[in-house]
Amino acid sequence: MQNLQIPFHLEQSPESIEQWQLADADIKLFPHFLSTTEADLYFNDLKKHMPWQQDSLNFGGKSVLIPRLQVWVGDKQSRYTYSGLSLSPLPWTPVLEKLRKLVEKASNSEFNSVLLNYYRDGSDSVAWHSDDEKELGSDPTIASLSLGVSRYFQLKHKTKKHLKSSCELGNGSLLVMGKGVQQHWQHQVPKQAEVDTGRINLTFRRILL
Repeated sequence: MQNLQIPFHLEQSPESIEQWQLADADIKLFPHFLSTTEADLYFNDLKKHMPWQQDSLNFGGKSVLIPRLQVWVGDKQSRYTYSGLSLSPLPWTPVLEKLRKLVEKASNSEFNSVLLNYYRDGSDSVAWHSDDEKELGSDPTIASLSLGVSRYFQLKHKTKKHLKSSCELGNGSLLVMGKGVQQHWQHQVPKQAEVDTGRINLTFRRILL
């Protein structure tokens, strides 16, 4: 992993950033944050070298495997707990450090951790939720980098039930969820039976230590 050769990264021009219109929220999409060549190299490297594991959650006293693989990486003290699952961070790798710096510059934010999710095909998914755990603070910025096959990303407002939104997050895209998104919206990656290849999603976060 340390010898991965990545082409020179081109900065995003202002016209390549899409301001996603959501009520009560600030959200931006960089559709081509990484080139296809860059994204493919990162995808193949992370798929091969990360210690993917399938964790389980407890529902009504029954242990259920989550429908995806994941890895939690971050600074030493950046423990993360969601849905009763407690994650201790693995150390940053050179590849993830490089991605963190690129994402921090684009999002104008600082992150000390990243959750990597590997959706092996369209049968893997993540259900409706908000990233609003106490470790993230009251109104966190979360940057979501997608590698691999395009998958639908859906949002629904927590109180204004008629408000919904959806898009496809493609290979190399970066979605920056800023003020209000986790407070007022839920999101999911639904199952897609027609998808037969993989996607790796990296959600960069800042755990309050």
